[in-house]
Formats: sequence, C-alpha cells, structure tokens
Amino acid sequence: MEMNDFKPKSFWQRPEGVTGMIFLAAVLIGGGYLLFAALPVLIGLAQNAIYLTLMLMALAGLVYVILDPKMRALVGYSYKSFMRWVTGLFVQIDPIGILKSYVEDLQDNLRNMNKQMNKLRGQMHQLKEIIVNNRKEIESNLQLASKAKDQNNQAMMVLKSRKAGRLKESNIRLDELYKKMEVLYRVLKRMYENSEILMEDIKDQVELKEQERKAIHASNSAMRSAMSVIQGDKDKRAMFDEALEAVADDVSQKVGEMERFMEVSANFMDSIDLQNGVFEEEGLEMLEKWEKESFSKILGTEKQTLIQQANDDMDELDLNAPLKMPERVGHRNQYDSFFE
Repeated sequence: MEMNDFKPKSFWQRPEGVTGMIFLAAVLIGGGYLLFAALPVLIGLAQNAIYLTLMLMALAGLVYVILDPKMRALVGYSYKSFMRWVTGLFVQIDPIGILKSYVEDLQDNLRNMNKQMNKLRGQMHQLKEIIVNNRKEIESNLQLASKAKDQNNQAMMVLKSRKAGRLKESNIRLDELYKKMEVLYRVLKRMYENSEILMEDIKDQVELKEQERKAIHASNSAMRSAMSVIQGDKDKRAMFDEALEAVADDVSQKVGEMERFMEVSANFMDSIDLQNGVFEEEGLEMLEKWEKESFSKILGTEKQTLIQQANDDMDELDLNAPLKMPERVGHRNQYDSFFE
C-alpha cells in the first residue's frame, strides 16, 4: 500500500473521536438540563436592560463562532487537540507507540510461526514416509498377485490385488493431503521471510521517525499549528502523523493477515490424522477459503505462485532448505514512500 492509496480516518472514526462524541453528548445533555433549570432566572434577567444586552452579546459571539470559518477551524482544532490529549491518558494513540507494539507482536508471531513450520515439517516428513512405504507395499502386493495368477491361486490373487487397490486409493488421499500441507508450508515459509524484513523496516522507521517527529512537533508548536489551520494551510505535524498512521494501518493489516493464516494452518494441522490419512472438512474448508481470497498484503502476487508451485508435481519442495531473507529493492525501506 502506498500513501496515495491510504484513506485517512476522520476525527470521529478515531479513538479520540469516540471520546469527543461522548464528551459532546455530555455537554449537550448537561447544558440543556442547566438551561432548562435556569430558564426562570434567565427570563427574570432579560427584563433588565443591562443583563439583556450582555446575553445578546454572548449570543452574537456564539453565532459569530458558528458562522465564521476561521473561528470554526480554531475552535474545532482546539477541541480535537483536547480530546486527543484526554484519550491519550487512557488509550495508546501515539503512532510511534503503536508501531512499537506491532514490533512486539511480530516478534511473538514469528516465534509461533517458526514452531508451526517445524511441526508441519515433521508431519510432512512422516506423511511422505507413509506414502513411500505404501508404494512399496503396492508393488509387493502386485508382484504377489502376479505370482498367484501364474500358480492359478485365484483366492490369493484376488486378496493381494484388492489390497494393492486399497493402498492406491489411500495414497490418492494422502497425496491430496500432502499437497495441502505443502501449500501451508510454502506460504508459512514465505510469510515468515517477508515478516522478518517487515519487522526490520518498522524498527528502522520507528528509530528514524521518532526523532524526526520530535523535531517537527518542537518546531511546529500547537499555537503555530492552530494559526496554520486558521489560515487554511496544511498542518505539518498533522501531515507527518497522518503518514505514520498510514504505516501503522498497513502494518496492522499485515499482522492481522499473518495471525489469521496461522489460525488456519493450526486448525488444519490439528485436524490431521496421519495414521488413517484423514483430515476434518472444517480445516480443509478454511484453507480453501483462504486460497480463493483474491489478495494478500504480505505475499502480494506471490500468493498464487506459491499455490501453483505446491500443486505442480514437477516443482518438488525441499523441506530441508534454509529460510532466506528477501532482499530490499535497492536497499529501500518499503515505507519510505509514505513520507515523500
């Protein structure tokens, strides 16, 4: 995702917006109640010319704030800033802090993913051994059936032929199961590799942008930002934080996708009974649903390539191949473009 593709959330869609709505509702309800309770007093004061003048001036000031674009912008900016400060006391809304928490999530996910790959690799080795042994037994039974036929031993020929047939049917199911497991392994492996570089990119951005953000916030004070808003200029602090928010949003989607696929793979692996060569339909349905989904933020266009490779008998998977780190294109951080 590029910064141009990012649609920033409105103030009301953010955590501070929820706080703002609650606060605004409380003010309206409380203000309405107080106005109703003080109505007799206000009517009495309105009978005095001086108090009536003051009330009309206050009303005119309120109308001016509502109608004047610059005053509306200033009041709105002040209100949003205050709500952001209040929300920040209870919820993590600092984009740098959010990115730091995603680094921790990625580290945990990578450890869990590595364990899943090791478990899956062991299951695949075991399944491959069962398939190979079945092939040997099929060949042996067919030879025995042939000898029984030569010896005119009809019963033995039928017995061994049927056993070879059952083993062939079993191997068809096992081959199908192995291909599904191969899809899981190829995807987990590539997700792991891509997530490693994703984590390094986030760490680099946090280290670099944290200092840059402090400098921007120091050079663009709240008052200067407010004046920029009044004049209709773009707030540099807000633009920088918007870029950080775009990074955090992109990372959030990738971390979410990683965790969803780990859940799919875990459910599928837990449903496998290698001894009987069966697996529960629910685990298979989850995997097939994932395969049919159109796009992967972590894998990109590689997703379909990995699925095709897993189903290609000529493209043999090396389970002992080491993990490799994808190289950055031109040694460029994938999130540099968000700040250009």
